[in-house]
Amino acid sequence: MKKLVLVTAITVGLTACATDDPNQRAKVGAAVGAVTGAVLGHSIENDKRGLLIGAAVGALAGAGVGHYMDKQQQEMEAALAEEQANHELEVKRLQDETLKIDIASEVSFDFDSASLKSAFMPTLQKVSGILERYPQTVIHVVGHTDSVGAESYNMELSQRRAQSVADYFESQGILYDRLVTVGRGEQQPRATNDTEAGRQLNRRVEIYVKPIVEGQESEAYQTPQDSEI
Repeated sequence: MKKLVLVTAITVGLTACATDDPNQRAKVGAAVGAVTGAVLGHSIENDKRGLLIGAAVGALAGAGVGHYMDKQQQEMEAALAEEQANHELEVKRLQDETLKIDIASEVSFDFDSASLKSAFMPTLQKVSGILERYPQTVIHVVGHTDSVGAESYNMELSQRRAQSVADYFESQGILYDRLVTVGRGEQQPRATNDTEAGRQLNRRVEIYVKPIVEGQESEAYQTPQDSEI
């Protein structure tokens, strides 16, 4: 429905902007066709990836999703108890059964760097070991920054940081097709950027572990939009 609304809105906008153009109909038709093709292409790609990865690792039956994610969460919390106690990361469960791991950038990256800190490798190794044992999931790595610096630079930095985490996971044996990276830059602050404490909270990497549910495989590739779902 959202995709159809998007195409409709663009159609109306293009039509309104070209009322005096004798070639209006052809131009609008071509533009809408391109947008529609891109939207549908993205949807088809997600469906294809979902079905392929579901076939490769096995999709979960709806009734078994909760138990599967319960076990994974329990292992995560046990393995990462020290890191949670030190406020280096947080593990929580979302309403749709997605498992979310919040990582402070201060413990994972140096300032203005996308290279993982060597001291953080043991923690990521614990996480990747558990993720590898629970293959019926898609792993979304989302990078965030504070508002210091240019917005475009922060967006690019957040993407590079997300990619660094995903690259490490892949090096530990996690299938590339299970990994999705997203950079959100400064767009989704958790706290005010007017204080150092707030900026520190905003500099973070989030890992969403979404179950691959039978008949809904493509949904596993939809990255959550709100960092506080």
